[in-house]
Amino acid sequence: MSVYTAASLKAELNERGWRLTPQRETILEIFQKLPQGEHLSAEELYERLEHEGEGISLSTIYRTLKLMARMGILRELELGEGHKHYEINQPHPHHHHHLICTRCNSTIEFKNDSILKIGAKTAQKEGYQLLDCQLTIHAVCPKCQRALMPM
Repeated sequence: MSVYTAASLKAELNERGWRLTPQRETILEIFQKLPQGEHLSAEELYERLEHEGEGISLSTIYRTLKLMARMGILRELELGEGHKHYEINQPHPHHHHHLICTRCNSTIEFKNDSILKIGAKTAQKEGYQLLDCQLTIHAVCPKCQRALMPM
């Protein structure tokens, strides 16, 4: 996993026969500037871009997010809200996983190097190049557990 710049994204897109459009570059910049731990859905990204005066259609945003996730630039996350969220795919030591409450959707990020090591070892053994390795644990948080208990 490597940190992408506009130049490295352009080179990889060109290699695949695609272009680095201004929209793709803008979306990459938004994710690079996000504080660690912040995730965006396509709709949240669209609202942010609209607020900043960027006229990028929602369909372009969806296509770009899917493309960047397939390339390993973004991580596509299922956070239990019925839609996907995205974050920049950070290399180790910023690599993290998610613990999600299935009732209130609260999300905790945690680090575990063993998970990443197992993923990297498995990919290498099979001749693959690791782009991302993530574990998502779905559980019920203590607050929701207390709310479920009869009094």
